[in-house]
Amino acid sequence: MPAKYHVTTQPAPPRFRPEGKLGIVDWREDCSSCKNCVKKSCVYGLYRDEADTLRDEVGYLDYIYQCKGCLTCVQNCTKNILTRVANPQYDRLGDEYYTPDIITTTWFQAETGGVPVSGCGYGGPFSGKGFDSIWTDMSEIVRPTRDGIHGREYINTGVDIGSKLGRLNFDGMELTDTPPPRLQSPLPIVFDIVPAQWRHGPVLSAIVKAAARLGLFAMVPDSSLSPASQKPGVTVPYLEYPKNGTGAAAGAPMVAVPDAVDIFDTIASLKKDDPARIVVVRLPATKNVALRVVELARRGAEVINIVFDRHGREVGGDKPRHMRDTLREAHQALVRESIRDHVTLMASGGIGLPEHMAKAIICGADLVAIDIPLIVALECRLCNECGHGERCPVDLPAIDETYAVSRIVNLMGSWHSQLLEMLGAMGIREARRLRGEAGRCMFFEDLERAAFGRLFGKRKDSV
Repeated sequence: MPAKYHVTTQPAPPRFRPEGKLGIVDWREDCSSCKNCVKKSCVYGLYRDEADTLRDEVGYLDYIYQCKGCLTCVQNCTKNILTRVANPQYDRLGDEYYTPDIITTTWFQAETGGVPVSGCGYGGPFSGKGFDSIWTDMSEIVRPTRDGIHGREYINTGVDIGSKLGRLNFDGMELTDTPPPRLQSPLPIVFDIVPAQWRHGPVLSAIVKAAARLGLFAMVPDSSLSPASQKPGVTVPYLEYPKNGTGAAAGAPMVAVPDAVDIFDTIASLKKDDPARIVVVRLPATKNVALRVVELARRGAEVINIVFDRHGREVGGDKPRHMRDTLREAHQALVRESIRDHVTLMASGGIGLPEHMAKAIICGADLVAIDIPLIVALECRLCNECGHGERCPVDLPAIDETYAVSRIVNLMGSWHSQLLEMLGAMGIREARRLRGEAGRCMFFEDLERAAFGRLFGKRKDSV
């Protein structure tokens, strides 16, 4: 049994004050100056940490936008001068998919490396679009021994990258087949290609160095490769135009190339230089992507990276589906062809939380590739000012590389802990076993159909 994978985290306080969802307004003109002010007894210590700074900055109004919503100070104030309010800046963070809640949760994880816990509980809807319509089975959570976080049980979060033999042939006790090349990742995560608007300053090199510290792989376009972003055994060069040469792939155990008509000629060329090299085929998630996945797998593709848009949807089409449906279709098509283990499926786009990672694997992926969460971990607001040529509000190009590495490592430490928690609660001790385990989750539309279908008929709109 391999040694337990552990991510060492350390606090990385934000450079800029984060935007919180809630705050407390203090109407001081009615304050009686109690010596034992209820603010000092805040169970989260927010006033003790920030009172002096806030007094200097905002005068008679105290906006504590890291409030957890416990309302202790509001209820206990003898003069009733404290009021909970919503932060107007909070709703401006992110977009419809990377919601303010996802962004602030990512900030917390990158700062502490811990599992986020809300003081006022989960206040969102219990079903929604995409991954929010999947509920994971936590029936084994009642077993205290199934706990990989605190070390009482071994839970392996590692996955294999590459192809596997369909069968084993022996001559006596000797294996006559040569296993295909295969790599291992301690987490079902690869760092994806970062969009060009964020490839400035030390951002790219920090992502690669964080991957090296974590034992993960990081994809980097060959046009952005530099000595700082090229680490042997870590960097996965993405050859945007393989016909122009494969020099950037020299020494790399794994490379990525775009899908093309002559893709197998490209693979053969890369294998000729290094037979042990694994070639990842990046495939846009179009409507009929499952057919292309099967075709590539039949002809010997080792790793297929299905690339969705940044919101996890198919590319093109009038009604693009979410990746949960596309991945299930591709996975089941490979299963029907009896070639599922011949290929590794990687999903890119729309993975914003650790639960998205687990749900994508349940839907049929072997591992996921993430990009935007890495940028959000560096305090990005996803305001897209940099995309318009404006100055970055958090000065991302000037971020300290060591600090950036620490924030990304903390984020992955938190994701690792949450993956362990989910696997333990589902009674699964191996991340590989989670792949395609649809029986370990519930889909909203299935439950709705079973409960209300006979009464109201078929739903007209899709979930």
